Amino acid sequence: MSYELSPLTAVSPLDGRYQRKLAPLRAYFSEMALIRYRVQVELAWLVALGEEAGIPEVPALSQAQRARLAELVTTFGVAEAEAIKAIEARTNHDVKAVEYWLKEHLGDDPSIRPVLEFIHFACTSEDINNLAHALMLAGGLECVIVPKLEEILARLKELARLHADQPMLAHTHGQPASPTTLGKELANVAFRLERRLARLRAVKLTGKMNGAVGSYNAHVVAYPDVDWPALSRRVVEGLGFEHNPFTIQIEPHDTMAELFDAVAGINTVLLDLDRDVWGYIHLAYFKQKTKEHEVGSSTMPHKVNPIDFENSEGNLGLANTLLRHMADKLPISRWQRDLTDSTVLRNMGVALGHSLLAYDSCLVGLGKLEVNPERLAQDLESNWEVLAEPIQTVMRRYGIPNPYEKLKALTRGKSGITRETLHELIASLEIPEEAKRRLLELTPAAYTGIAADLTRKI
Repeated sequence: MSYELSPLTAVSPLDGRYQRKLAPLRAYFSEMALIRYRVQVELAWLVALGEEAGIPEVPALSQAQRARLAELVTTFGVAEAEAIKAIEARTNHDVKAVEYWLKEHLGDDPSIRPVLEFIHFACTSEDINNLAHALMLAGGLECVIVPKLEEILARLKELARLHADQPMLAHTHGQPASPTTLGKELANVAFRLERRLARLRAVKLTGKMNGAVGSYNAHVVAYPDVDWPALSRRVVEGLGFEHNPFTIQIEPHDTMAELFDAVAGINTVLLDLDRDVWGYIHLAYFKQKTKEHEVGSSTMPHKVNPIDFENSEGNLGLANTLLRHMADKLPISRWQRDLTDSTVLRNMGVALGHSLLAYDSCLVGLGKLEVNPERLAQDLESNWEVLAEPIQTVMRRYGIPNPYEKLKALTRGKSGITRETLHELIASLEIPEEAKRRLLELTPAAYTGIAADLTRKI
């Protein structure tokens, strides 16, 4: 039994259930996008050969000729991709199919016909592929992934500032700890995310255009007087990448590994956020906005599940499994070349697809959150023992012996610690009256340090 491909019959949920959500990535990570970028690189190489005075057989292309080549890239669509795939079915080689298609497609132009054999001149497939993959990543990140992350960052900063003054009981090891503010906890995440984004932006992808084993072997036999490394540099930098002068047959993918590792680091920060917010929903620190026709359970009508953060967490885990594998695997090649990188690189869009799904879900979840100040206040009022920290710290300042031990004996593992319990202790302390007054005025909700001030600086 077989089915026609549709969102309902697709094997991968990326092309099935989540097809519409991932539509923005198709322009960068589909098979058609890869083929289009290969065409772009092949033509950039041909133009560069024409600009090299030491290659008289390829005269500099005119403005009209360049416009014709540029139009091949800008108008490249499904029909062109299918024509190349038809050639690939005969050649059993994807890059060679692009070369043949270009020669067929441009053969009707008398002005270009004389230089057709200089398409893919002295190139190995990796000369084309490494730059095509770099173009995919650069475009997909700049136009889809990074803007979505910036949206999350902006939302976190907005929520942080909005709730900068909202006291919240902190939890370390899952136990009540010194209070903070809700805004400060969100600001912590925003700062981490901003730092990780800066690291991602700092990655400079490298590229190469240096032949079968990276030494311009065929190039110098055909044209010994051409400065091939300089020509290669011009092409690579012209496409927007840093030139790598030392490679084997493949560009070693070190910078791709850095990029994938940077995305995985961002995902780890967001996964941490997903789990924390899930927990705060569990504690009822947050409520979730509901929609009229949504259902939380097939049998329990009351349920409002934190499904957006759960979906985000699951997709981030899948994404990072792939991203970490790519970061670890891609820089490794047997001798001058093996094909294991090719298989892995075809899954760049899968890794980033799961990432994008996670970002979207996280944003939806953040948009549904409603702070529950009553529940936050209740938890603070029920945990006066958290003021043991400032009391023993003030006792230290004024030289009272064994302050930590005294507060430990009074509060550790004890339930029912109240305002009165602590005030009785404070009243008995031999400390200045001003210090005693500050301690007596302290409440769990007021014991948040400079959390609000820090948050407003994010």
